[in-house]
Amino acid sequence: MIESLLIANRGEISRRIIRTAKRLGVRSIAVYSEADAGMPNVAEADEAICVGPAPVAQSYRNAEAIIAAAKSSGAQAVHPGYGFLSENADFARTVEANGLIWVGPGADAIAAMGDKINARNLMADAGVPVAPGTRDPATSVDSALDAAAVIGYPVMVKAAAGGGGMGMAVANDEAALRTEHAKVQGFAERMFGDGSVLIERYFPRVRHVEVQILGLADGRVVALSERECSVQRRNQKLVEEAPSAAVSPELRERFLAAAVLAGEAVHYRNAGTVECLLVPRQRGFQGDGPDSEEFFFLEMNTRLQVEHPITELIHGVDLVEEQLRIAAGLAPTFDPDTVHTTHGHAIELRVNAEDPKRFLPGPGKISTWVEPSGDGIRVDSGYAEGTTVSPNYDSLMAKLIVHGTDRTDAIAKARAAVDGFQIAGPKNNLPFFAELLTNEEFISGDYDTGIVSRMR
Repeated sequence: MIESLLIANRGEISRRIIRTAKRLGVRSIAVYSEADAGMPNVAEADEAICVGPAPVAQSYRNAEAIIAAAKSSGAQAVHPGYGFLSENADFARTVEANGLIWVGPGADAIAAMGDKINARNLMADAGVPVAPGTRDPATSVDSALDAAAVIGYPVMVKAAAGGGGMGMAVANDEAALRTEHAKVQGFAERMFGDGSVLIERYFPRVRHVEVQILGLADGRVVALSERECSVQRRNQKLVEEAPSAAVSPELRERFLAAAVLAGEAVHYRNAGTVECLLVPRQRGFQGDGPDSEEFFFLEMNTRLQVEHPITELIHGVDLVEEQLRIAAGLAPTFDPDTVHTTHGHAIELRVNAEDPKRFLPGPGKISTWVEPSGDGIRVDSGYAEGTTVSPNYDSLMAKLIVHGTDRTDAIAKARAAVDGFQIAGPKNNLPFFAELLTNEEFISGDYDTGIVSRMR
């Protein structure tokens, strides 16, 4: 096993990784910005090193400072968590060039999946279902219009280098496409330094379902199970659950098989997620299987996902431990042939410092922080009473995760946990979750990515 680990991240994911490191006897090294000096992860790590001032470009995305921290601390490996430098192929290469172990997929796989157009083409060639769309960038509005004429409206205009729901717009007709193409291209150039645009068929009513994969040290790729991620605002997830209420056993087999194909196509190692859109067949797409729905590849996230705890709970595995074992060249703790077996139902709620109605950020100092507890309740938090949610970073404060015997039991536990979570100071979205967990559409399990907008 790896003996010392630098965690190139902050907040709840840093604490989450530290927790597993401590259990395994691995020395943990946290990095922090000047704004995060008083955060819990800094106190809990075996060592902590400041890597710069509050702005992320000068701290958590400062590759040079993070490599220097790893070398000065004697770290053997680097775990990037999610966000920041986690899907930066150049950083992964730099880590390894400095003689450190990279706890993640190979740089080539990160690069291949980082471009949405390239990723689509690779998946299509590997036999993974993809939605109708362009194989080449729509560099001009005329090429976008030509593509849309073949694909059919409405279309999704996507920044090829985008991620996390950023750089996306819907066009219902030619006039809208002219406007949105210019907007997305300009946004992509500013944000990602790459103005490449993908045109893809847009489905007004879909579900967002993803599959957790692990590329093992022996070269095999295994798929654990799926997660439902359809409760979203502005294309960004708020609630996830596993397994999905929409996925039958037959459809699950197809999902898992496609996810394994996706991983094998890029010789994937370590943890990753294959994200898909699940579209009802009656909306115009006929599949060849027995199920009433069809799915299409959306993207592959080459890192550990925010929502990984719900997969851990229904499988009884520690995905961070599996990541470390793979990076160290060790076998997994589970039997790869039986890992598909699941137990119960899990739900994760992303507790953000934001207005519960309009979802606008509301940072501030935390004056009250009381986490719920009890059977089947888990809280992965990055904050504590007296700490401050800074506007410099993502608004995620904690992940409230529950595990029940079935979906009904999990929803009941989630309601109780939301009622028992006390936060004062910054704004928070707990009132939204209280509303969602009594919403008839959500309770039925028959919902899609438009559920939040219908609630508002």
